[in-house]
Amino acid sequence: MSDNETITPVILSGGSGTRLWPLSTAERPKQFLNLTGPFSLFQQTIERCKNKDLFTAPTIVSGTSHAELVTDQLREMDIDSFKLILEPCARNTAPAIALAALACENPRDVMLVMPSDHVILDVPAFEHAVRQSLPLMEAEWLVTFGITPSGPETGYGYIQQGDPISGSDNSFATKRFVEKPARENAEDMLREGGFHWNAGIFLFRADSYLNALGKYAPEILQAATDAMQNYDSDDSVVRPKEPEFANAPSESIDYAVLEKSDKVAVTPVNPSWSDVGSWDSLFEINAADKQSNVTFGKVTAIASKNIFVHASGIEVSTFGLEDLIIVANEKQVMILPRGQSQNVKRILQERTSSE
Repeated sequence: MSDNETITPVILSGGSGTRLWPLSTAERPKQFLNLTGPFSLFQQTIERCKNKDLFTAPTIVSGTSHAELVTDQLREMDIDSFKLILEPCARNTAPAIALAALACENPRDVMLVMPSDHVILDVPAFEHAVRQSLPLMEAEWLVTFGITPSGPETGYGYIQQGDPISGSDNSFATKRFVEKPARENAEDMLREGGFHWNAGIFLFRADSYLNALGKYAPEILQAATDAMQNYDSDDSVVRPKEPEFANAPSESIDYAVLEKSDKVAVTPVNPSWSDVGSWDSLFEINAADKQSNVTFGKVTAIASKNIFVHASGIEVSTFGLEDLIIVANEKQVMILPRGQSQNVKRILQERTSSE
């Protein structure tokens, strides 16, 4: 990659974000919500790619039902240069990234693939890791970014680093991927060292990814290629053809390619990252008041401590509460003990079965 080349940010904006119910819904999933400040998680993802010395206009892959949300939030940021690929049906990350790679103007374009619903507080550290990884593009490495673990987290997959890669400042050949582990296994990995959280953020050339797909998941490549033949488009919006794309197996990039390829690298980074996967994680990444409370919206917390309150379109007052999560919108209220936000899924299942 020469000095005058830039990176195409590819923002994956699918998913329903059910773990952040009742604010996150299928109609307005978590990436489009203002959960940590005045900008949505999607807008924050776009914002961290605004360095024009490093990045070109973004490519966004989203579902058809969220097209208006995407364009409205880009308009709020005064961004009018972008490419929006509307998936005709959900097929997981490997096919979605294939659409973005096929849409690149040059097969050698470098793509930085990111979910749209994560938080990165230390953007300079993240950008530095991206720059460190660029020399690997010429040798067609597929780069993952491994987050430095802060504890034996069981909710993330892990990447084990292998040998250092020659000619790279801070990248290693990937030794193996580990699915979400039991706590004992996570503790063992942290003691051993060389393991990183898998953040689902990738850097590679478009042709490198498509070549890997052709080798390890040819059905996905064929379906995506067929869907992008004579696709419909207007202005900045690309609409792949549904019957052809529906033929793609629904597989993650990890399963379809990365776990099978011998050209996968990991670049460790510690950018104060969170996948905002639960209400508990939002408590952890936001500043608390003197009573260790984290609140959003119109909230009055009296004689309360260690509580998380998110009020949207409604006022919430508390007295004498401790260690609770309270999430309220205009129609629904959810209350949980802190540390139990993984049970949102159980609440949703119960509500669905009783309807």
